[in-house]
Amino acid sequence: MYRFRDEHGRVVYVGKAKNLRSRLNSYFADFAGLHPRTQTMVRTAARVDWTVVGTEVEALQLEYSWIKEFDPRFNVKYRDDKSYPYLAVTLNEEFPRVQVMRGAKRRGVRYFGPYSHAWAIRETVDLLLRVFPVRTCSAGVFRHQRQLDRPCLLGYIDKCSAPCVGRVTPEEHRLLAEDFCDFMAGTTGRFIKRLEADMREAAVAQEYERAARLRDDVRALQAALEKQAVVLGDNTDCDMIAFAEDELEAAVQVFYVRGGRIRGQRGWVVDKVENVDTTDLVEQFLLQIYGESEAVPREVLVPALPPDVEAMTDLLTEQRGGPVRLRVPQRGDKKALLETVERNARETLRQHKTRRAGDLTTRSHALREIQEALELDEAPLRIECYDVSNLQGTNVVASMVVFEDGLARKSEYRRFSIKAVEGQDDVRSIHEVITRRFRRYLAESEKLGELALGDAEEDGAPGGHQPLDPETGKPRKFAYPPNLVIVDGGPPQVAAAQRALDELGIDDIAVCGIAKRLEELWLPGDDDPVILPRNSEGMYLVQRVRDEAHRFAIAFHRQRRSKAMIVSELDEIPGLGPARRTALLKHFGSVKRLKEATAQQIAEVPGIGPRSAEEIVRALHGETGPGATRSGDSTPHGGEKTQ
Repeated sequence: MYRFRDEHGRVVYVGKAKNLRSRLNSYFADFAGLHPRTQTMVRTAARVDWTVVGTEVEALQLEYSWIKEFDPRFNVKYRDDKSYPYLAVTLNEEFPRVQVMRGAKRRGVRYFGPYSHAWAIRETVDLLLRVFPVRTCSAGVFRHQRQLDRPCLLGYIDKCSAPCVGRVTPEEHRLLAEDFCDFMAGTTGRFIKRLEADMREAAVAQEYERAARLRDDVRALQAALEKQAVVLGDNTDCDMIAFAEDELEAAVQVFYVRGGRIRGQRGWVVDKVENVDTTDLVEQFLLQIYGESEAVPREVLVPALPPDVEAMTDLLTEQRGGPVRLRVPQRGDKKALLETVERNARETLRQHKTRRAGDLTTRSHALREIQEALELDEAPLRIECYDVSNLQGTNVVASMVVFEDGLARKSEYRRFSIKAVEGQDDVRSIHEVITRRFRRYLAESEKLGELALGDAEEDGAPGGHQPLDPETGKPRKFAYPPNLVIVDGGPPQVAAAQRALDELGIDDIAVCGIAKRLEELWLPGDDDPVILPRNSEGMYLVQRVRDEAHRFAIAFHRQRRSKAMIVSELDEIPGLGPARRTALLKHFGSVKRLKEATAQQIAEVPGIGPRSAEEIVRALHGETGPGATRSGDSTPHGGEKTQ
């Protein structure tokens, strides 16, 4: 296992080879013949280190771990071409909940899908709730109905078993959730047969209304099943994977077949770093998608087998906890379905090529245009953009967004609360933010015993700036210097940013500003702006970076403003800290219900004693007493109480 590192010590590529000398020679023997992206990777790399392992399975496991840990920019990364919704059942809760979920998987939650649209999930759930009335409400609604001792609308129309008011026990509700999961997992026959038998018994007993309800339940289950196409035998559980690729990129599609039915599909688009073929793409896909997932099916159908089939099969078998078959279908229904999956992959790649932000060639062209327009020494592979947001000078905040290789790197976004500037002053705010950001960068460098920024390394010590924390192995905050700093604004903001860098002694980071009115780029000290063509790739990229910084700043500002507006009467009660205020609101649900409570009821809250309870009652009802705030006293709010 080997790792290429750049001049800052960051891992930019992870690979494996049985013969390290032969593999490294392939990168340097004929540089001109390398793939363009591989050439960029080799130029970026400053050194290589390696680790020896005993088997192919160990190599696969270590490769997966390193890719997850270091997120190397030149490795193949499977990024979803959109966010797919899943049907999730939260079995880790006392009363499991059925809901639509996106994003990272959570431990203890059962997932079904993915689905193409969230409305498809809601239609299916609406049908199934007739038979499996599982809770679907949020935690807040559940607590509220429990406090009211009254079920919500779904409880009244028999689409929820209403565990919030004790209609069913936790054990009974969990059985309902497990039956729901069994039905979604493909065990459908026994539920329909059971309902049909109950319907016949009700008809024989002349319980015609009950028989009609059971008939409608059967129809609801059958309607839910009809929404999923039957493609293979009832006992078939497999994932079908297909690729469509060109020299630079590849698209992959997966169909999830459970119980012979297509339960969902999902797509990814990847940049090809080296001259990899389909077998290498299959290996990387299986490694990254199933690397930490327990949802590995019994059979995985692929267009080509990975280079080491036995090692990959062993890894998947270990991950699943049971046998896994990895094969290429040669004939029959499975081969025909795999061809359908491949057509979907080709369509995904075609659509992806129309999106300017995702196209590698377009991104490279955009970075080159920015380099030429701003007369930079090299393409700005890392761009940081800063924006300030406020409302009439209140809750002033700033954002920092990061784009690498023309793509947003959200894990490195940062937010700032402006501390030294009063009122609305974007120029001074920009100066403060730039100073704080790069002071942190210099501090990280000094911790590692570096020379001043830009000085040569002493004694030929390798590695340069080391942005990884040696104790945790995780990237340090503010550890990477950008090639280009963009500020949202014109000459005054640009001058402020440049002045901040000059004061810190940093002279090798370019600065520019983008003015909103005419989308002009301003450089420090220039009287005239740089004009990029309105339809150029460089302008689209700069606009995208600026808009993302603006969105991120606005979101943080709204969060701060909302938090500042939520001022409770509890804040004015002396001796009542945040923890006890939270406990009171959690117990009673609102200040209004708290006002209606007696001192004895308030004293039941953990952490609230009888004396504190009496003082809370007096304060909430405007009574004076020991420790109570008198009307004549001065308060932080001028004697007024704000709800």
